[in-house]
Amino acid sequence: MSRKNQTKKRKNVEPKKGPDKFILYFSILMTVFGAIMIFDASVYKANESFSDPFHFLKLQLVWIIIGLIIGLFLYIYDYRKLQRLSLLGMIVSVITLILVLILGEDINGSKRWFSFGPLPPLQPAEFAKIAVILYLSSWMSSNKYFSDKTKVELKGSFLKSLVSFEAIVGVIALLIMLEPDLGTTMIIGTTSFIMYFIAKEGPEHAKLTFMSLLVLFIPLVIIAALLEPYRIGRVSTYLHLLTTGEISDPRGDGYQMQQILIGIGSGGFLGKGFGQSRQRFGYLVENTAFTDSIFAVILEELGFLGGTILVAAWTIFLWRGFKIGLNAPDKQGRLLAIGITVWLTLQALLNMGANVGLIPLTGIPAPFLSYGGSSTIVTLAGIGILLNISKHSKG
Repeated sequence: MSRKNQTKKRKNVEPKKGPDKFILYFSILMTVFGAIMIFDASVYKANESFSDPFHFLKLQLVWIIIGLIIGLFLYIYDYRKLQRLSLLGMIVSVITLILVLILGEDINGSKRWFSFGPLPPLQPAEFAKIAVILYLSSWMSSNKYFSDKTKVELKGSFLKSLVSFEAIVGVIALLIMLEPDLGTTMIIGTTSFIMYFIAKEGPEHAKLTFMSLLVLFIPLVIIAALLEPYRIGRVSTYLHLLTTGEISDPRGDGYQMQQILIGIGSGGFLGKGFGQSRQRFGYLVENTAFTDSIFAVILEELGFLGGTILVAAWTIFLWRGFKIGLNAPDKQGRLLAIGITVWLTLQALLNMGANVGLIPLTGIPAPFLSYGGSSTIVTLAGIGILLNISKHSKG
């Protein structure tokens, strides 16, 4: 073979591209940092309940290993082949969400978990997040409406696609609301609407999607927030804090927010130092010091500076994730990458916002940071898919 033909052949071979380095290093560092903070924040509870300061850390490490194995598989496995499994994933998700309402363990009036003896419980709603994103990306990338460049009409193709979209997301949202779990419903609903918004180009589709969001989604969230007494208490505490700067009912509905703000205030700009949190010693409700309210412990120990670094890191993650999506080689990859990016970033920001009083407390875990098997596994699985897409992206 001549040198000219060899050169031509090399040009036709697509060069191998590695994963997005920021997403990779971000995920590794956040996973390690999360494990350290879970140990730090759970020491008191682990000693008190199990006489073993490493109890929750050891369990979390098991979930991390499982999540890394699944994430590695999803990084290697061609993401385009996931389209074949998306319908099965949705069916399994719907079935498990129904079963958890019947057979699930009742904890504080909520049926969100399956218990398996001595093992930590599994939460089907967490797996539903990634199941919905996978199915929507597959459906929208193959549906004629989203590829058709003709004018969008309210009574025609848009309405048909919207009804189908509402049915898909609505079934999952309804089942999760019955647990009840408003926070997860909000994350799935918001992520789904953003995916629907970007799935088709053109101002008509964007305008009609935004109108649908205002008319359908937001009112339903407000109604749902006011149906449960404990949610009314959280909203009331938040509104009182917002208008007066003080906590209402600090021994009742406002207790958790009061303890969170005490910890954050005592941390100041630089924090008390690692391992110096006072609020982890039973002041924060139940296990929230190392689950939903771990960001408050981080602010107490690492201060405003540590919290700012975390927010900045998530902001860069959002940018990199969108860049991966916009440079993906196909619509399925674009929707998958942006869906996963929005889901994880939104969940992180809602958790951090609730822990500093910007929004009512939601009970949403912080990705990478909060203790929990289901959340950890699903987060690392999502990262595996995102890194997979980044290997094929153009930019």
